[in-house]
Amino acid sequence: MTAGGSHIGTSESVPGPSKKTAAGAELPEAAAPALAPPPKRRVYIATWQGFLGALMMFVGSIGTGWIANGSPMIRQPVVIALRTEGWGVTLSTVLLTVGAMLLMRSWLRLGQRLDDWGEHSLRSVVIAISAWSLPLLLAVPIFSRDVYAYTGQGRLVMEGQNPYAVGISTLNNWFALGADPAWAENRTPYGPYFLWLARGVVELTGAQPDVSVLLFRLIAGVGVLLCVIYVPKLAELHGINGARALWIAVANPLFLISFVASAHNDALMVGLAVAGVYFAATKRYLAGILLVTASIGIKPITVLLLPFIGVMWAGHAASWTRKFLIWGATAGISFAVLAVSGIPYNLGLGWVWAIMDPTPGYTGYSPSGFLGQQVEFLGNVLGLPGGTIADLLRTGMKWAAIGLVLLLMFRGDYSRAVRRLALAFAAVVMLSPIIQPWYILWFVPFLAATGIRNDWQIRCLYVGVTFFVVFGAQDQLSVWSFVELAIDASSLAFVTALLFTFYLLVLDIHTRKLLIEGKPSDWARRGWRWVLDQRRSTR
Repeated sequence: MTAGGSHIGTSESVPGPSKKTAAGAELPEAAAPALAPPPKRRVYIATWQGFLGALMMFVGSIGTGWIANGSPMIRQPVVIALRTEGWGVTLSTVLLTVGAMLLMRSWLRLGQRLDDWGEHSLRSVVIAISAWSLPLLLAVPIFSRDVYAYTGQGRLVMEGQNPYAVGISTLNNWFALGADPAWAENRTPYGPYFLWLARGVVELTGAQPDVSVLLFRLIAGVGVLLCVIYVPKLAELHGINGARALWIAVANPLFLISFVASAHNDALMVGLAVAGVYFAATKRYLAGILLVTASIGIKPITVLLLPFIGVMWAGHAASWTRKFLIWGATAGISFAVLAVSGIPYNLGLGWVWAIMDPTPGYTGYSPSGFLGQQVEFLGNVLGLPGGTIADLLRTGMKWAAIGLVLLLMFRGDYSRAVRRLALAFAAVVMLSPIIQPWYILWFVPFLAATGIRNDWQIRCLYVGVTFFVVFGAQDQLSVWSFVELAIDASSLAFVTALLFTFYLLVLDIHTRKLLIEGKPSDWARRGWRWVLDQRRSTR
């Protein structure tokens, strides 16, 4: 058995030999003969539909994606028409939104068509990921323009400035890079290795925005590739079907949009982290520590994984003394490497501030942010200091996350170390006051590799991915204020996405089964029966 666990204690495993049912669950071998052989599925249909959706997003991105002011693209006649004419912006908005939702449906249908998760399913998932990624690799940045800030931070390093001390607003002509002005004064939250990479990109491209975006996408693609390789391997260590885990973690549209189209450096962070955890789970602890350290050097949040690497290294029957010694050794190796890594370009240990001094504020769709808003409103209505109470609630939730991490570090089955790691990561993200759409992708690969059941667990993932795809479709659109539109682009995208979501939930005979069982007439009968039962109970 490996440190990460074998067929014990995971969400999808059962004792003894087993076979998969059409729902993706496992049955004992004795029950298998009663199952009819699964029908042949035309998997390529879902793959081609997803490719069409990604292609629509590529075209739509030209009119509503983020193009840097210094890009020669903005002088091309087709681009000008799609970005300055009402019809062009409207068409681009609809294409981008429908394409994203079609990609969502294709992901769901791919899972349904591969419901037996047989021996060729892994190949089918990899083909789908490749086909859906290709148009997004060439698209104008969508759903975020952080990738342009990476170029600015690379320029800072090249010019001898410290990104941990100053923002990109200190650069000459920084606005032409395409970065969001709201972040121009902020210090970088990234690790030294990513700053090395950003400097290398700028050195190769001369800070030309379009070529820089492509290179940053290729860097993110390395992270995607690492996930494609190691998520199935990590899943199989836990008795989980690798193809299904890869479909959940990497083929989902939020992953592909955030890590390919938006080129977030989180892709490389997650890829290195997954690879590092796999190496540690297969008892190659030093390699695991170094890979996780490389992940920290991209974005420091994965420092959270080190204690769980130490749990695996300490071993099954380790005493508390050995555990603390191994935790110290794990942290010592990682931090020593990072300290040496700060010597080039005089970066030092500036990355530590990203952990110690998080971004202030909250997002309204995070559990902490949403609950805080409701508490603040209720407090103000009652004449209480609502804002203060809301701040206390958010602070309490952050401390609760720290408490859960400590609990999972010190308590739990050794064979479930990777599952404990996944839950700790999820707690830190979900109880934080600030959640960006791609933050949930930090822990989903680890949950997928240790088991996400075909019940409320997978439904929560469907809801989360759909919500953030819909949110991103209407929140991050680049539209000039002087363009005259019958309906503003954000509202058009939101309505389009909601209509498509309604189609998936109610009208589509295939996808509606995933969240709500039965036919619409059955829902009405169940609802009416519930009303009658309530009336009888009150008599």
